[in-house]
Amino acid sequence: MGKRKLHVLWTNADVETSLHMVMMYVTNSMAHNFWDDVTVILWGATARLMAENETIQDSMKIAANVGVHFSACISCAERYGVTETLRALDIEVIPWGTPLTDILRSGSPLLTV
Repeated sequence: MGKRKLHVLWTNADVETSLHMVMMYVTNSMAHNFWDDVTVILWGATARLMAENETIQDSMKIAANVGVHFSACISCAERYGVTETLRALDIEVIPWGTPLTDILRSGSPLLTV
């Protein structure tokens, strides 16, 4: 059996949704071995939310400590002027258009919030 891999496309910059759905689910997913690999893709205003909100940053660090990988869309990060802030938080910042399309075409699990 192959690696159980989940991508979470995080587009909702609401703080409550971010904390009590996205961060809670991805952290517990890795902590309880629901998935072997979880990647959260910051897209749109979530890039700014992560860069500006210390509570979200703290939740991200907890998730990262259990193995969740965080990656941001470079176009979004640049539009919000937060590229270097995200990188300083150890968040990968890359072009996500092609990789996201590949995930969608492959039928791999993708949770969009």
